[in-house]
Amino acid sequence: MIKVTREFILNLYKPIAKDTHKGIQGHALLIGGSYSKMGSVCLSSKAALRTGCGLVTAFIPKCGYEIVQISTPEAMVLTDENEKVLSNIIYNFEPKAIGIGMGIGQDVVTEKAFYNFLLNNKTDLLVDADGLNILSKNKNWLSLLPPKTILTPHKKELERLIGTWQTEEEKLEKIIQFSLENDLIIVVKGAPTLIISDSEIYQNTTGNQALATAGSGDVLSGIITSLLAQNYEPKNAAILGVYLHGLTADIAAPEMSYQAFIASDIIRYLGKAFLSLEN
Repeated sequence: MIKVTREFILNLYKPIAKDTHKGIQGHALLIGGSYSKMGSVCLSSKAALRTGCGLVTAFIPKCGYEIVQISTPEAMVLTDENEKVLSNIIYNFEPKAIGIGMGIGQDVVTEKAFYNFLLNNKTDLLVDADGLNILSKNKNWLSLLPPKTILTPHKKELERLIGTWQTEEEKLEKIIQFSLENDLIIVVKGAPTLIISDSEIYQNTTGNQALATAGSGDVLSGIITSLLAQNYEPKNAAILGVYLHGLTADIAAPEMSYQAFIASDIIRYLGKAFLSLEN
């Protein structure tokens, strides 16, 4: 098991070039949201922007248009033809990376839209939340995922994907087998968070109990998708994203307590997390 320390991260981290512009800083597409769950894609989109992505587009149901435009004015918005859920995922540009699943629910038309999306997508991909739950019900769809797609399950989502386990050793063996068989990178959210790529296991060393809050995973998905869009290799995007995500809580906790910390604060403290790498 490889510990992801500050020294390890400094070998991965790429400072932004002085002569860069938004057109070459990557364009991330975040596909998510449904009626009553629009906050998920708002958090993911804002996190992607705060992580250095040049352009971010959110693809959402119609009911979320004003919500996303008002909460995250820096993001562009495309809407589905359906009012409350995703039913037909169509976009007319080529993103550098895509994150999908945050808040999408498991409506029948959404499952069909997700399947059609997978059939046509070749772009670097992250799948989270109900995207994972849909995959767990349709495991033959795993073959449609691009190589090195990043999955970000919490414990229950992981169980649905790989089955139950009795010991920690058995869990890791099953995750490694699942990663190898499907050519996937698995971010196992928890304390600590693990990143499994093929037979390699990386253990994150940042983060604390402040991260046990609603929307924390949506923010992580936005961070990692942003790094993917900025040309980080999928494994490195996952490792760096998880490290930064945890680092925000380590920086914030002494200032505001574990209890008062919410998902939006992860985004708010990303600047200090980046500065701590560069100083």
